[in-house]
Amino acid sequence: MNIGGILAGNARRHPDKECLIYGKLRYTYREFNGYVNRMANAMAGLGVCKGKKVALMMQNSDRYVLVFMAAMKLGAVAVPINFRLAAPEVEYILNHSDSVILFFDPKYGELIASLEGKIPGVRYLVRAGAGEQPQNAMEWDELMAGAAGEEPGVDVNECDDCEILYTSGTTGRPKGALFDHHRVIHVGIAIVVHMAVNPGDRLLHLAPLFHSAQLNLFLVSGMFVGATHVVMRAFEPRAVLETIQDEKITLFFGVPAMYNFMLQVPDFDKYDLSSITRCGYGAAPMPVDLVRRALDRFPTDRFYNLCGLTEGGPGGVLLEPEDQLRKPGFGGKAIINTEARVIDKSGCEVAPGQVGEFIIRSEMVMKGYYKDPGATAETLRDGWLYTGDLAIIDEEGYITLVDRKKDMIITGGENVYSTEVEHVLHRHPGVLEAAVIGLPHPVWGETVTAVICPRPGAGLTTEEIRAFCAQHLADYKIPRIYKFTGPLPRNASGKVLKRILRDIYSEIRRTGK
Repeated sequence: MNIGGILAGNARRHPDKECLIYGKLRYTYREFNGYVNRMANAMAGLGVCKGKKVALMMQNSDRYVLVFMAAMKLGAVAVPINFRLAAPEVEYILNHSDSVILFFDPKYGELIASLEGKIPGVRYLVRAGAGEQPQNAMEWDELMAGAAGEEPGVDVNECDDCEILYTSGTTGRPKGALFDHHRVIHVGIAIVVHMAVNPGDRLLHLAPLFHSAQLNLFLVSGMFVGATHVVMRAFEPRAVLETIQDEKITLFFGVPAMYNFMLQVPDFDKYDLSSITRCGYGAAPMPVDLVRRALDRFPTDRFYNLCGLTEGGPGGVLLEPEDQLRKPGFGGKAIINTEARVIDKSGCEVAPGQVGEFIIRSEMVMKGYYKDPGATAETLRDGWLYTGDLAIIDEEGYITLVDRKKDMIITGGENVYSTEVEHVLHRHPGVLEAAVIGLPHPVWGETVTAVICPRPGAGLTTEEIRAFCAQHLADYKIPRIYKFTGPLPRNASGKVLKRILRDIYSEIRRTGK
């Protein structure tokens, strides 16, 4: 079994069923499979074959899905690139991944042109729309002209590589997590089982498709069962609500910030969201208050907390709908075909309530980091993926992530887990977003610092927030420094870039500017 073959099978089983919708464009399974075949054969004509790397620097679109599926049919390896990266970061990924062809949206043409002479392995640039830069790029229609619509006929096996997903780089230079078809298909099967994804579903693809959650959990699972895919190019709260209403979306996944902004739409209740039967959230911690508000405002109580990581497929733990209010803020239990543990430094499982490292073992875990045997050996040990996440486990076996190892704050010899403090801050009615970081302190080591984006018109003060925290936190956990700012910097996966916040506010403290 392979991912491209799944699409071809659905085209045979129900050729006239809607496969993909993007704006005003609508494709049946037969039509979309034909377009994918044309792209696969066009790429093959350029020498793209099994094992070759195909990079995509594109926002969500029908063409993104088309290129990805064409690569799957050829046995090529897709390399999705975060379109928010700067030129040096894009240069690094293209060279490190050994990509031979790059598909890009015209809006990134100037950036790609700036890399001329710096990405020697990239033999072909393909512009996925009208544009001028770079001048040596092929046009989409030029590439597709005359390409045959028959199956490319490549023998692709489950053990063949299919993706290199680069980590978000929130703690340093990104690493490429390598996956084969077997692993990615198992990710899709897991979500089919847990969230009952079925052929009647209409899935909304809202989060960026370069993110493993949207790509593997939902695009692959939806293709696996033959569901209908509705793709949105970018997140805009009102447009999302309109799309759910007009396209009768039954299932969608969003990062917590998306839910937050959707619930801020003043006339939220006027939209008919009755088609929704399941909602997923993940990629970043969801404040307990936001979970409760979403459950109250959306027409379904079938919410799923998907807590995993890129290297896991993404895989990890899942909190079922029945536990959303009973276990608010918890991560959940291991998903199917997965073992999860929380261990101490000696490798022994911690007692309930104690903090340890979260590790997992499953069919979905990456093969390793591409061209990085040292990092692979450090992360994959004795069949287990050491995530670098700190977690606790309770008496019932529910696991909750409390921080990244590198985000834990040590102040006066005490450990402070930023997630715990952030959950308290989000409970304040005047706080829209909050992140907690540690800043250097000459005596205490680090100072707990809260960076807060207030709700419009809230008029928050340091004294008010400090008093609120004092009602819910031990003294050493209460932030000593408060910074009020606009929207927090996030990567396209929705994760707050705490490294950037630490750099900004450390420099301000050092220079006084």
